[in-house]
Amino acid sequence: MTSGSPNLYAEALLLLTGAVIAAPLFKRLGLATVLGYLAAGIVIGPVLRIIGHGREILEFAELGVVFLLFVIGLELKPSRLWQMRRAIFGLGTAQVLLGGVALAGCAVLAGSGTRAAIVVGFGLALSSTAFALQLLQDANEANAPHGRIAFSILLLQDLAIVPLLAVIPLLAPFEPASTSPMTAFAIAVAAVVALVLAGRYLLNPLFSIIARTGAREAMIAAALLVVLGAASLMQLAGLSMAMGAFLAGVMLAESAYRHELEADIEPFRGILLGLFFMGVGLSLDLTVIARNWMLLVAAVPVVMAVKALTIYGVCRLFGAGHNDAVRIAGLLPQGGEFGFVLFTSAASAGIFPMATASLLIAIVTLTMALTPLTAALAERLLKEEEGERLDEDFDGAGSDVLMIGFSRFGQIACQILLAGGSSVTVIDHSADRVRQAMRFGFRIYFGDGTRKDVLEAAGIGRARVVAICTQKKEITDRIVDLVQTEYPSARIFARSYDRVHTLALRERRVAYELRETFESGLLFGRRTLEELGLDGATAEAIGDDIRRRDEERLILQASEGINAGRGMIFNRPATPAKPLTPQPLTKPRKAEEDGETRRTPAEIE
Repeated sequence: MTSGSPNLYAEALLLLTGAVIAAPLFKRLGLATVLGYLAAGIVIGPVLRIIGHGREILEFAELGVVFLLFVIGLELKPSRLWQMRRAIFGLGTAQVLLGGVALAGCAVLAGSGTRAAIVVGFGLALSSTAFALQLLQDANEANAPHGRIAFSILLLQDLAIVPLLAVIPLLAPFEPASTSPMTAFAIAVAAVVALVLAGRYLLNPLFSIIARTGAREAMIAAALLVVLGAASLMQLAGLSMAMGAFLAGVMLAESAYRHELEADIEPFRGILLGLFFMGVGLSLDLTVIARNWMLLVAAVPVVMAVKALTIYGVCRLFGAGHNDAVRIAGLLPQGGEFGFVLFTSAASAGIFPMATASLLIAIVTLTMALTPLTAALAERLLKEEEGERLDEDFDGAGSDVLMIGFSRFGQIACQILLAGGSSVTVIDHSADRVRQAMRFGFRIYFGDGTRKDVLEAAGIGRARVVAICTQKKEITDRIVDLVQTEYPSARIFARSYDRVHTLALRERRVAYELRETFESGLLFGRRTLEELGLDGATAEAIGDDIRRRDEERLILQASEGINAGRGMIFNRPATPAKPLTPQPLTKPRKAEEDGETRRTPAEIE
């Protein structure tokens, strides 16, 4: 063991402690975990000065971005990538060019020379893949329309670092002894072709051979070898390591081992990505910030505003809606990790002094730190999107049942009512759903159930039951409140979103409510038990017991609070001999002593 090893272990322990404390704390405060990692790095490094070599840690931690791009590549089949070509090469290219030119112009106005301004402008035009994708994953929006567009822009930006780094020698005031741009380009193309061929003809046979051996650790080692090997190949060719990992992931996206590879890489990705964000905080030079705080106070909002406006404008130009464009603009206004590489390379080439590079890195870091706030601000700037409207014609409306909402839940309920000979008036605010239902012979009316005049026109005064089958619980609550205020004698049957919503509806004294997934979940579980060999009568009795327990638990929760009735939940398999043995109504102490992890009652249906 070397004399420096204890220091290394102590630093690793300190960083892990910071991550364990900061990430849950910031999550609890409703902020992004990214911001927590960043704050932990700032406290450990620049504030307390416990770790003083943040740049070295950051260089190693960039492997987190590499693993992240590999996992993303695994989710993208080549066919899907081809479908995104317009967003990647059209919208992404436009964003880099317009954002780079606009920010370069700002740098010129601030007193930079033309060559330095080009590097500054295009370096700041790049956004942080790690920050943006982490925020999208935290919000579960990676596959949303704005998430896909943002990913396309980020992917093009990762590609753009290649020509930007190639331009550095051309902008340098002295002639470096390096490979010509054409040779560098040929090497880069050859490396990409080699990686694609290896992915197509070598990787799947490799994983097939290892899988047949049954050596789990060898499969993990092979996954790491593929990621790091592809990343190193691209780095040797002058491209980014992240791009190599991404291409390797895309090549394996259709592999039978895709899910196993993702599971093997995920722990490394999570730890190293958190370390990367902490490394950004560690590398922040507070002295530079203190010395140039007025410049930073002016520069950071200008950079973020210029980027947000150009991103919004480009997204709108390429057909994105207002809300999607606003979300993307709020997600990508920060500088990126590749800006660190570009600014350092430019300083080494003599385009501007190292002090300028440090200041630019501080600007990028601060924009990263503010990104969760801009993403939250973007949500406040969204407009309530109005769907297509049809004429509100209620001729012939008025039945025993007034049904509001005709999505899947309402359609199934309507079948039962019609089969039983009841008349039903259905209203829905979706023009597409109205037209689709009409194609199947249904007579439904276009209208907004939250409006009193619409309910009047739909014949609520003649309805014996008002069936509220809307999808969003806030809409359901608004309709319930409206009906109870204006038509207190109406009997309300409501579709409930979840357990908490059920308790809220019962507090409002609706005549009947049903959670949208409860009965289907019971039937699904019952059929599964039968498939596993249990006889139908016993399986049905178990389903009835679960339904009874659920109702008793709801009654307890209504009177004692959401945490009541925990002991009535089955959280361990019942013994085969006694599948219906009820659990005690009090909270079991044995489970607490065993340290058993439970979901919160509000999450358990």
